[in-house]
Parts: sequence; C-alpha cells; structure tokens
Amino acid sequence: MTFVYPAVFTPQADGSGYRASFPDLACCEAFGADMEDAIENAMDAAYNWILSELEEDDCFLPNQTAIEDIPLKEGEVARKIMVRVKLLPDSE
Repeated sequence: MTFVYPAVFTPQADGSGYRASFPDLACCEAFGADMEDAIENAMDAAYNWILSELEEDDCFLPNQTAIEDIPLKEGEVARKIMVRVKLLPDSE
C-alpha cells in the first residue's frame, strides 16, 4: 500500500537543521541536519507511524490534508512524503 501525507519542514533557529512534522499524523516528527536528511527521516517516521497504526485492532489512518490548505510560517516548507508499506497475509 502507498500512503502520501504532507510534512512541514521548519528550519531550526540555531541553524542546526530542520524539524519535520505531519499535520495529519499525531506526534509524528523527525529531524535532520539538512533538508535531504530531514526528508529521509520524515519518511522513516511516517512509515513507523503508519505501520504501528495498521497493527492496531481499531486502525485509523486519517485523510490527507491538501498541501495548499496547510498554513505555513515564514521559512517553512510543505512537501508530500510518500511511504510504501508491504502488507503480508496473516500466518494463522
């Protein structure tokens, strides 16, 4: 399955990199020393968030917010992050 969610990348005030947050995925965040690193880490964070949710009995995956509907502060950038999760059949 393929999932796409927008992430907001915020430059750190001290210049140490970027913080990535997902408006649709509660408490899903990542950090990176540069934008490329932040994007990679955001993909990993989203993958783990989605996989964890899929393992729950009462799984709820939120709808994707349109990227143009995300309010951005000065310096922030929104990008779509795509995650592929391979679901295997239960072995029961």
